[in-house]
Amino acid sequence: MSTENNKLLVRRLYDEVLNQQRAESVAELATPDYVEHDPVPGQGEGLAGLTDRIRLLTSAFAPRFEIEDLVAEGDRVVVRWTHTGTHIGDFAGIPPTGRSFQIAGIDIYRIESGRLAEHWHVIDELRLLQQIGVVPTFDAASA
Repeated sequence: MSTENNKLLVRRLYDEVLNQQRAESVAELATPDYVEHDPVPGQGEGLAGLTDRIRLLTSAFAPRFEIEDLVAEGDRVVVRWTHTGTHIGDFAGIPPTGRSFQIAGIDIYRIESGRLAEHWHVIDELRLLQQIGVVPTFDAASA
């Protein structure tokens, strides 16, 4: 598969699966033995685990992902994104706060035979927890 096709595959994950909240489409996009290197709490393994992850994120945060950069080389695709959402459902034992947030992150996917096979990511979890009101923000004036 070409790097352009790999990028289209990953873009479909964000546009169709996450933004349109169509978790059922993930079965067309990922390998059965999909490997998640940074699972969310309670996420299982393989394609079923990825589907659970998608359902958890969409039900907890009403996400809207904006792709800022999409870079591909060989079998890897890197996405830098901004995630805007509202905490509307339970997440990792945290009841919904109804608060909105905006965070940034970077995902790396390995593509195998035209499907997502592995995933790594880095996200600003502290900023998310601060914006939804679970962790206090640092006030520089009081330091």
